[in-house]
Amino acid sequence: MKNLRKFAAIIATAGLFIATSCGDDDPDIILPTGGGPDPEPTNTVLNGDISEDITLDASNIYSLTGTLTVQPGAKLTIPAGTTIVSQTGTDKYVVVQKGAQIDIQGTASNPVVMGTSNNNPGDWGGLVIAGDATTTEGANAVAEVGGILYGGTNDADNSGSINYLIIRGAGAQINADSQYNGLTLYAVGSGTSINNVAIIDGADDGVEFFGGTVSASNLYFENNEDDSVDWTEGWNGTIANVYVSHSADFSTAIEADGINNNPRVVNFTAVSSVSGTALQFKKESGATITGLSLTGYGITIDMKDDGPLANVQIDGVNADPSNGYLAAATVSLSDFSWATDNTQDTDVLPAAIDSDLTLNASLTYLVEGTVSLSAGARLTIPAGTQIISGTGTDKYIVVQKGAKIDIQGTETSPVVMKSAAGNPGDWGGLVIAGNATTTEGTDAIAEVGGILYGGTNDSDNSGSINYLVIRGAGAQINADSQYNGLTLYAVGSGTTVSNVAILNGADDGVEFFGGTVSATNLYFENNEDDSIDWTEGWNGTITNVLVRHTVDGFSTTVEADGINGNPTIVNFTAESTVGGTALQFKKESGATITNILLTGYDINLDMKDNGPTTNVIVDGTPVASEDAAVYGDGTAVDLGDWFEN
Repeated sequence: MKNLRKFAAIIATAGLFIATSCGDDDPDIILPTGGGPDPEPTNTVLNGDISEDITLDASNIYSLTGTLTVQPGAKLTIPAGTTIVSQTGTDKYVVVQKGAQIDIQGTASNPVVMGTSNNNPGDWGGLVIAGDATTTEGANAVAEVGGILYGGTNDADNSGSINYLIIRGAGAQINADSQYNGLTLYAVGSGTSINNVAIIDGADDGVEFFGGTVSASNLYFENNEDDSVDWTEGWNGTIANVYVSHSADFSTAIEADGINNNPRVVNFTAVSSVSGTALQFKKESGATITGLSLTGYGITIDMKDDGPLANVQIDGVNADPSNGYLAAATVSLSDFSWATDNTQDTDVLPAAIDSDLTLNASLTYLVEGTVSLSAGARLTIPAGTQIISGTGTDKYIVVQKGAKIDIQGTETSPVVMKSAAGNPGDWGGLVIAGNATTTEGTDAIAEVGGILYGGTNDSDNSGSINYLVIRGAGAQINADSQYNGLTLYAVGSGTTVSNVAILNGADDGVEFFGGTVSATNLYFENNEDDSIDWTEGWNGTITNVLVRHTVDGFSTTVEADGINGNPTIVNFTAESTVGGTALQFKKESGATITNILLTGYDINLDMKDNGPTTNVIVDGTPVASEDAAVYGDGTAVDLGDWFEN
């Protein structure tokens, strides 16, 4: 099987999580902010102590930056679909202390996922739960990690509930002799419910029981490097419906150690393509097993310390090391499609794209620096593709003069480009350079990256954009300049731009530097400078535009500068709940506008440099004066809600 990586894990690759302290005894948690309905998931930080009940928000991506401890008396609730991405390190794990509870509420269609950015074995410490049930170590035993106390006399102890949980890349090294597991259960009691858990690519055990009485069902283990299931200290619960897959070197499918408290194993299927040992029992340990199916193992039963085979009962008889236990599988891999299918691999966009490249919508792509598409190459981005950028001035995608981009989003599966942290100004967005005319001439040099743009071909074709969402752009270039969400340098009319949404940028939504390109069906929300900006004689058309301002401090909905190339605006609606300026024309700039509706702005028209108002033509009539610009009687533009995806 391939090495599965959850999409959401890549959010942490950029390492861009901002911590804010909630007090000495509270975890660092950043609550989501931002305007607009159904905002895009934001990033929050988990680190520290939880001393009272808290419920996470499934719309967020959580970053584990240290040890997260649920203290006695508190409950941590994790709703379906929540993703927790851990930084790497020995101190990165989640621990539920004795007397605390965890409630993981995943579903088959929306499991809870815990992992790291790369999900490499040993990246982090996984989930640790301590309970008050019995263990051969006695009451208040001290765990090998973190000074955690566990064990008592209450075999019915309840540490909460786990349902549909995926853990990847755990097994960090504690010391020279010990490692974490994916799921570690210290004296956890039978009142605890554990169902539907997948533990993948761990550097140590999948799950280890240190005493206790807890049971677990519907468990999937893939390529954990030590044991898939390990128990010691007299655990005597039941595991039922277990599937183990080994396609890389490992220790065992089951390792049992210590006294024999006769735990039960019901319906256990394990498959190996690399031989190895299936079941290993140390000292006097044993189990009662029914429904065992082993495929591909060199050793089926290993009594490591020559303990009695009678302690291991398999389908009512003593274990037999000569038996291959090749019975038909009692558990199907398809039962765990919720874990194996609910994943997306990741890839990094190359810094230089010199030949045609088509992305894969089943992958999620990282922008780790400037991604430059060279002349003669085409970048094709299928519907549904997600592109996630780190934070920084050098993080942007540029389509150089002579190259093409083909964004093939659909209404139900737009292409999404956004920053990891989701904050305005995190990254530089999408930049396209073309060969059309601009007042700057041929081979002008852009204010960023030494990009060349401009020529004499007004019908130049830089490709096609359809159903694209851009979030969190507008990174600072220098003291005077910022990127936009979409920057169009001398892009020609042969280029198609339709159905584009640009949200929460720190500068303009779209800026045209000359060129002749047109665009239709455009949505802008809370971009901090101008929603639409043009200069250098742009003279294309924008059609069906909706602008929303719900956050104070923006500049304009439209800012035009330079000579008047007389671009055209057809069907333009802008709404503000915070006042501000709608249309601003600088120098001699102007436009021909048909069907405009402005709502809630303090200033509808501002001729910044006292240029002639007659350069602005609205519904066929040159504007007589700034004071005459009311624009409250147009027909509103409706673009649907596809951009909320």
